[in-house]
Amino acid sequence: MGRHVFLFACTLLLFAASATSAAGIVEHSFYVKNLTVSRLCKTQVITAVNGGLPGPTIRVQEGDTLVVHVFNLSPYNMTIHWHGVFQMLSSWADGPSMSNRRGTLWWHAHVSYLRSTVYGALIIRPRDGHPYPFHKPYREVPIILGEWWNGNVVDVDRLAAATGASPIHSDAFTINGWPGDTYPCSKHQMFELTVLQGKTYLLRIINAALNSQFFYKIANHKMTVVAIDASYVEPYITDVVVTTPGQTVDVLLTADQPIDSYYMAARPYATAVPFRHSTNTPVAHKFYTGLKGLVGGRFWDPVPLKVDHKMFITIGLALEPCPANTSCKGPKLSASMNNESFMKPTSLSLLQAFYQNVNGVYTTDFPAKPPIEFDYTSDTVNELLPMKFAPKNTKVTKLKFNSTVEIIFQNTNILGPENHPMHLHGFDFYILAQGFGNYNPATDRKKLNLINPQIRNTIGVPVGGWAVIRFVANNPGVWLLHCHLDMHLPVGLATAFTVENGPTPETTLPPPPTDLPQC
Repeated sequence: MGRHVFLFACTLLLFAASATSAAGIVEHSFYVKNLTVSRLCKTQVITAVNGGLPGPTIRVQEGDTLVVHVFNLSPYNMTIHWHGVFQMLSSWADGPSMSNRRGTLWWHAHVSYLRSTVYGALIIRPRDGHPYPFHKPYREVPIILGEWWNGNVVDVDRLAAATGASPIHSDAFTINGWPGDTYPCSKHQMFELTVLQGKTYLLRIINAALNSQFFYKIANHKMTVVAIDASYVEPYITDVVVTTPGQTVDVLLTADQPIDSYYMAARPYATAVPFRHSTNTPVAHKFYTGLKGLVGGRFWDPVPLKVDHKMFITIGLALEPCPANTSCKGPKLSASMNNESFMKPTSLSLLQAFYQNVNGVYTTDFPAKPPIEFDYTSDTVNELLPMKFAPKNTKVTKLKFNSTVEIIFQNTNILGPENHPMHLHGFDFYILAQGFGNYNPATDRKKLNLINPQIRNTIGVPVGGWAVIRFVANNPGVWLLHCHLDMHLPVGLATAFTVENGPTPETTLPPPPTDLPQC
């Protein structure tokens, strides 16, 4: 049987975490500390987990209990987010207690720019007796897309915060931690995957980049998308995968070409270009709208038709006046949702304030619609000077347990268009429709897919456009909703939901653990 060699844009460097598995319990230890590496002709110190970039891949089975011990030996404060895991009644650790998920998720740092090197795959296989809804692949391979900076990423973040400017761009794109031979001093820093001719492989693609969306291709090969964000979809054949930061895409790849070496590459999707001026945007839109949920089976829940809480949320950039007596050259870059720019609490976490009923940490008056209506995607929108400056506050939305929430995201052209990848902690959501221009309820309401919509935890709201999502608030606690571009989250493109307890002990948030770290 012949062998192919796929030359990827980087090389897999993976060290397994110490792990034990017995009686459905999987336990890992993460040691976060400095690591000296060489990339792009330079040697530098990064923050990494268990001496690897990416960090360890966690492999569990649906229904397992996962316990992760995180030891922070780095010089920085650290939080780890279990991206896409519902964390039912375990939101204190933002990590899983019991998992009823299956598919490709991931974990990453959720502080500063440390996510650029602190990340890894979290793979949940179906429980015994419940096979994939597609032929079992010969092998499964995580493919993690990332970014690399020639410098201390914390300094990059701090410089942007101090000057009010956008952070500097990354120096390279990576796959599984390596830049590939198109970059200086990187001829031998590539990921190579040897495959058997005729065999089918499941590639678990994760976009772990901080600020870049990607087109992903393999030379001379087609791929079949079978899952997104750990939710199955109808098989979708394509020669390109489009993915925003935070998203995962599972594809089947059959090695059906003549024996040779084939490049795999990830190219950035420059979304800050209006639809009418871009050749990339139609390709991305075709991919995103071509995906449909896989109806039927034990994992599919019909779309809830009765909506209890409706929101229309504008998302985009903004400005903030420079503080007095600082090095800021002003005004500073900011971002907002419904002209409210989110400010993180400093004295107590949102979840602690919610559980302990402490006043003064946040308010529950986040607006369900923008303060004024305007032509959101017009090229002349920047003439609306008041809308450029969004007030800083900590406003959230209060939801009743088990209520159905519908959100219409509307991108704006304030300071330029963008495809904002909006990520919701604690829930998946149905993507009912998406399009370009201003959302028009008279015509766009008819486009809602209530039969087989795709299910995700992160949506790239189309550049200069809109998207409609719907979810059921059945997870008590406080859950962040934010843009997954790391240059936008710290400047305010976020809000949160507080979900009330349900009527039973099984739907009531338990008290925090005794060793919960304090602010």
